[in-house]
Amino acid sequence: MIVDRAWAERNLGFNPITTPAPASTFAFSPAAKPSASIEDYEREIIDFDSEAPQGMAFLAFTNTTGLSRFTEIPWEKELAPKTDRQARTAQGGRLPPADVLVVTWTVDEGHALSRVLTPGKDSRNDYRSYTHNYAAISKKMRKGCPAVQAKRLGAYWTAKIGGKKVVVFKSDSHLSQDTPKALKDTPEFLKKYGTLPNQDVWRQIIQEVNPKLVITTGTAGGIGKEFEVGDVVVSPIVRFDCTKWLKLKPYLGAHYQDGTPNTKYFAKAEALFKWNSAQLPKDNKRDPRIVQSRRLSSSVVTTDFFGFDTSKNTFGLQGLGDASEMGDAVLGMVISQMGSKAPRWVAVRNVSDPQIKSEGTIKDQAALAAQIYKGYGRWSSVCSAIVCWALIAA
Repeated sequence: MIVDRAWAERNLGFNPITTPAPASTFAFSPAAKPSASIEDYEREIIDFDSEAPQGMAFLAFTNTTGLSRFTEIPWEKELAPKTDRQARTAQGGRLPPADVLVVTWTVDEGHALSRVLTPGKDSRNDYRSYTHNYAAISKKMRKGCPAVQAKRLGAYWTAKIGGKKVVVFKSDSHLSQDTPKALKDTPEFLKKYGTLPNQDVWRQIIQEVNPKLVITTGTAGGIGKEFEVGDVVVSPIVRFDCTKWLKLKPYLGAHYQDGTPNTKYFAKAEALFKWNSAQLPKDNKRDPRIVQSRRLSSSVVTTDFFGFDTSKNTFGLQGLGDASEMGDAVLGMVISQMGSKAPRWVAVRNVSDPQIKSEGTIKDQAALAAQIYKGYGRWSSVCSAIVCWALIAA
């Protein structure tokens, strides 16, 4: 699938380039201005909340749907997610021990993951705020980043799936948002602090939960025209593609790999997609599918810029992997440093925006990608959340 302005008109109900969405539909106000930068669109994706007033305005302006349309999934009784009535806690504000740690990133990803893995408890309204060591870690963070604005590192709830204890964590720390952007500042920053704040958050929550498996999950851009909105890339391989502010070792070109994930329930997961797939774009030609990464060229690619695949391969992503996003390689790096006690890990990324046709400016294309996310990011994230269930249940 290659999406263009005509696709947007059919599936979103408007053309973001010729008929921009009203300012009232934006969570990050700079992204609504004609002077908006590509980085502003990146932040809009992180902050957009389809259940907030701006999200309601977006749904009213477009022909997309909110999670009020979510259809409860008919789980097999013994494997159905069971939300804890009260989130389990640990001493000193730490996360509780569990068999599995699942981490997601944007507000709408959190809503979707909540619907699937912690039914009855939503990441925005119900999850417990996580502030352990916030004072120390936030000293490394720039003013205005999501974690500093929220005054926490994230929020979490706990559940059980097939007898396994699970911590579901919505992170407010982001590689792309926490740290200084100017390349000239990064070596000085690392010389002073040694690590990036997002590294610190990953290391801390993994050590506290002490899981056997860590899953990072959420939306991504599909690389290649074979992907449609809702497809899920499952990858035990992540790589850095850092060409901007993080263009230095150990990030430049590094990649990390774990073992093959257990796919026992993948066929069942694909069958369960259908309960909510009607909310995906009508231009989809088939049901969403799970794509397993088995080599570096089909990995999940972590960029230090808001990159997405275009028909002209503008950002040079083709051949690097199957999906691009902005943080998963940090997990691979952190676990690679943990030695023999390291848990298994896997990246589970749903395609929220497919390949973009190279028409207009690159800023036009970024605006289109952001609006597609706002229309369908939560629904494509339902698919990846179901895959997370399959990995946990296996």
